[in-house]
Amino acid sequence: MCGIFGAVTPGADAAGIAALGVFSLQHRGQESAGIAVSDGEQLMLYKDLGLIAQVLDERRLPSLRGHLAISHCRYSTTGSTVWENAQPTFRMGRGRALAIGHNGNLVNTRELLARLEGGKSRLAATTDTELLTALLADDPSSDTVEALKRVLPTVQGAYSLAILDEKRVYGVRDPHGFRPLVLGRIEPAEDDPEGKHSGGWVISSESAAIDVAGGTVVRDVEPGEIVILEEGKDPVSVRFAEGHEQLCVFELIYFGRPDSYMLGRNLYESRRRMGIALAQEAPVAADMVMPVPDTGAPAAAGFAEGIGLPYREGMVRNRYSGRTFIQPSQHMRQRGVTVKLSPLREVVAGRRLIVVDDSIVRGTTTRQIVALLRKAGATEVHLRISSPPIHHPCFYGIDTQIETELIASTHSVDEIREFVGADSLTFLSIKGVLQALDLPYEQFCFACFDGRYPVPVPYDTARHKFVLEDADGEPVSQGEAGAMGTRPEPGN
Repeated sequence: MCGIFGAVTPGADAAGIAALGVFSLQHRGQESAGIAVSDGEQLMLYKDLGLIAQVLDERRLPSLRGHLAISHCRYSTTGSTVWENAQPTFRMGRGRALAIGHNGNLVNTRELLARLEGGKSRLAATTDTELLTALLADDPSSDTVEALKRVLPTVQGAYSLAILDEKRVYGVRDPHGFRPLVLGRIEPAEDDPEGKHSGGWVISSESAAIDVAGGTVVRDVEPGEIVILEEGKDPVSVRFAEGHEQLCVFELIYFGRPDSYMLGRNLYESRRRMGIALAQEAPVAADMVMPVPDTGAPAAAGFAEGIGLPYREGMVRNRYSGRTFIQPSQHMRQRGVTVKLSPLREVVAGRRLIVVDDSIVRGTTTRQIVALLRKAGATEVHLRISSPPIHHPCFYGIDTQIETELIASTHSVDEIREFVGADSLTFLSIKGVLQALDLPYEQFCFACFDGRYPVPVPYDTARHKFVLEDADGEPVSQGEAGAMGTRPEPGN
């Protein structure tokens, strides 16, 4: 679920654009941030744990000189959070020096590790990105593109990549296009009469970050494509595999910024249309419609429109509450929902509520929200979820919980309703999602909903930890670090 950004800005330092771009992708990862730059001769890397504004601040950026840059923000890992696992990764190999920012998860790390000369002893970090970086840097090909064409066909899983060598920036998307990647152009500055700043090219996880960086979206990077960005040249496209778009549908349901576009669809409008479809599938008598802030708002607005009821904000989110797991005691952690969300008593008291959210994963947070609304005086709470039930783990970069921790995998909808304490509960169907998007099923990955994994997953799904493993199946670890990205529950 990470965010990646890359920039080529002839005549100007690219670090500022790369930092601004990845700052616009902060919602995709809050564990660590980093940036790698090149002046055409040498690579320089800076990364650290923390939010982007803390890591890439005004003290750091002026020292990162060069017209080529990539940047990255990362979601938290299952084990300990360590500096080594922050990205971009960097490798000085026999063939080349490379820095890589990665969004996604590889599913054949055991096989890839067996191909690395020296094995796990040569890896400083414990991520699949570190392994991929080592394989590419060590490849004997004389050119980075040739190395990519040799190595990437052996890689299975999800990967959108921003890659930097001494001379160029590369954008890469896996043959299934599980994770988004967008190409954009930055026009020359109007207030530059000497023409020193001749614009440039960027790649980004989302179109919104290109907008914020002052660029114009050109197109999506296609599945199975390498886009090469170089000073003074237009982008060059190289195919390393035949591609078939199967974008993670959860990108449109929840992950992407509402002002981003994916597959030609604005995400706010897509989510509003999902709310309309949900109202058609599951109407109920009530007094008002309200969202679970903030991600439930577009679908709630659509539901209210579709059912003809007033839309109200029934809860307030404290946007500065931070992460609940850093609280000093279990009691304080359990208070996390009340720290983040507060009901508006004057709005909800004495009313029958339709509460719209984007998903339910474990159900514990949803249960607390329902309890808060009842305590504030709501007479009825009807839950409407603008995605289907999540029955299966994702192995392509979302990293929802192991299957036994997904409430929909072990409980019926009515059992979930009883657990969360709602008067009624309905999930949007897959058909309703497709109706809202007006796109075919084959263009998406719905694996977390229906279990149809486009790329076979060779590991035991109950373990669901993408640590690097040796030939005996033993994890490659540094202390407790290394499992790939179990993210917080989306939307609840």
